[in-house]
Amino acid sequence: MKFIVFDTETTNSIDDPIVYDLGFAVVDEQGKVYEKHSYVVADIFLDKELMSVAYFADKREQYWKEIKEGKRQLRRFKTIKHIFRDVCKQYNISIIVAHNARFDYNSLNLTQRWLTSSKWRYFFPYGIEFWDTLKMSREVMKNNKQYSEFCHENGFITKNGQKQFTAEVLYRFLTNDVDFVESHTGLEDVLIEKEILTYCLKTKPEIDGALWKRD
Repeated sequence: MKFIVFDTETTNSIDDPIVYDLGFAVVDEQGKVYEKHSYVVADIFLDKELMSVAYFADKREQYWKEIKEGKRQLRRFKTIKHIFRDVCKQYNISIIVAHNARFDYNSLNLTQRWLTSSKWRYFFPYGIEFWDTLKMSREVMKNNKQYSEFCHENGFITKNGQKQFTAEVLYRFLTNDVDFVESHTGLEDVLIEKEILTYCLKTKPEIDGALWKRD
């Protein structure tokens, strides 16, 4: 079975996120990568006013450098949408995965509506199921003594005294690298999140990763 794992980087606000970077990869249950894509959204990235309030606005020079090197592609949002849907069709994708998937799902749909004045409202193909590795990792790790010790020993605890389940902290645990720092660029974060997906599937093959409850 193959999945698409995706990640967005956004500007504007947490409540109304607009996407300027979309990364995604086609992976299987063992974590093998079949295709990977990294797109900078021209409609947003070239808007200086919008990008001035991006949380990682200081990465703009890095993005330009990597676009020139061919590491990322600068494309219009509607082109990226068509490519994404073509890849879904090519690999017969029925499940799309992200960490804190609700945010990324909402950000791409919001960008679609903002750019088209709501003429087109949905970025994703109809009928796709969404899985959330944040939800999955909480389920898999809730009784994991090693993860609890790892978080407490290294201070990866929330203000409420709970274990953190960010992709960065989970990847630190999986690699035993407490100094690892997440890139906060789409494709690079996807390659972290697919490792979390693989770990969850290996640990609990019957896990229900669905973001929303099935009818």
